[in-house]
Amino acid sequence: MKSINCITNTGNSKIFLDAGFDELKRLCDPETTVVIVDRTVHDLYREKLLPYRCFAIDPGEECKTLRTIDAIYERCLEWELDRSSTVVGVGGGMVCDIAGFVASTYLRGIRFGFVPTTLLAMVDAGVGGKNGVNYKGYKNLVGTFNQPDFVLCDYTFLRTLPYDELKNGIAEAIKSGLIGDKALFDYIESNGKKITLLDNDAIRKVILDSLNVKIDFVSRDEKEKGERRKLNFGHTIGHAIEKSRKLHHGEAVSIGMAVAARLSGKRGALTENETGRIERLLSNFQLPITCEGERKEIMEAVLKDKKREGEDINFVLLDGIGNSRVEKVKIKDIQEVFCDLC
Repeated sequence: MKSINCITNTGNSKIFLDAGFDELKRLCDPETTVVIVDRTVHDLYREKLLPYRCFAIDPGEECKTLRTIDAIYERCLEWELDRSSTVVGVGGGMVCDIAGFVASTYLRGIRFGFVPTTLLAMVDAGVGGKNGVNYKGYKNLVGTFNQPDFVLCDYTFLRTLPYDELKNGIAEAIKSGLIGDKALFDYIESNGKKITLLDNDAIRKVILDSLNVKIDFVSRDEKEKGERRKLNFGHTIGHAIEKSRKLHHGEAVSIGMAVAARLSGKRGALTENETGRIERLLSNFQLPITCEGERKEIMEAVLKDKKREGEDINFVLLDGIGNSRVEKVKIKDIQEVFCDLC
């Protein structure tokens, strides 16, 4: 079982790759552990979860709220959790966010870990220490920075994923290649069929290389003051579309990446050939690069983005495939490219 470390000022997360779920018993005592789990995952893997006290939540962003957190706090009181207890999130990124937020705030912080069950959570959401919930419909407006003690990636969970869920993670892996690892982008471009069919070697490489990109940025900038902002590539527009159009996360971010690539090209930092490669790769995985509907609503959501500063927004652009930078961009410039593309 291979492991890698994400070392930051607030802690060291050990990430176990290609591990079996049964290894969880080595990492935490079932007697003192509470599992927060996606209800769909709970139904599929009920027997694996029998040794643990479980709080099952419905899938979907609608449950990623303070109301859900309050219900979990009540159960923690009933179960008499103390500072020797462990919280484990078993599910996708939404479950990991909720579990991390609960553990970071209950009793001012108790130990926690994740067992991500989606590709998106394995390559992105389960690693990096961001934990939070949505508020008033806006993504991750309330949250903490706090590292999980461990992340256990069991690739067998991916076999029960529908393709719409799988391509959420593929979108984030493409993002990782674009912002920090051209070789990863090239590999995904050349091995699309293997990745889609969950070939073990291909999936192992995509997950490991994506994690190495994220860990590099997080270890240098845990609190998102500089380098870590590059991980938001495609997410400014993506989150606005996700809120307005109810698309899957990967689909919304895909459109956001297409907009950011076009804007990078417009500023002379990306060639037409590179922009075309990016858009073709996204399309090859059935990820959209345009969207229909009311543009005004989407741009209004961009105006409420946490990264906005007056008429500007801290926006991630590409300096060629595999390199990225953050710069202040006029919101009207983003709007112009977005309207041209969509």
